[in-house]
Amino acid sequence: MATSVDKGHGRIEKRTLHTTTILTAEGKWKGAKQGFHVTRERTVKGKKTIEDVYGITSLSIQQANAATRLSILRDHWPIENGLHWVRDETLGEDRCRVRMGAAPQVLAAIRNAVVHLLADVDTENRPEAIEWLQIHHDEARALIGIPQSE
Repeated sequence: MATSVDKGHGRIEKRTLHTTTILTAEGKWKGAKQGFHVTRERTVKGKKTIEDVYGITSLSIQQANAATRLSILRDHWPIENGLHWVRDETLGEDRCRVRMGAAPQVLAAIRNAVVHLLADVDTENRPEAIEWLQIHHDEARALIGIPQSE
């Protein structure tokens, strides 16, 4: 078991993680080394909410004990949320109506590549980088390895 408490921005969030290896003994999920249960207790302005989250991982107890697993989960969300926010808000992923075959995965991969490439543009944020590249075509082509036009 591991517990963490964060305070800030007018809220207190306590996370408690329990792990189990019973899943591996039962063999229900191929490759699963452990299961975990996280209880998130969040208090904002005196109002308390509790959320339970369950998951499985291919990391063994030796690779990620409860404290390490809790840290991995905590560090994962800002990255994941940031990427999805950029893909949705800047690149309009949720408005895309492509749903058939491999096209959704292909478009997601392209959007991930675009997000990565935009990080190399010297602007304040990604929407500004997109606007800048729309005006500076040679720099946009150079960013993806196409030589400048003459």
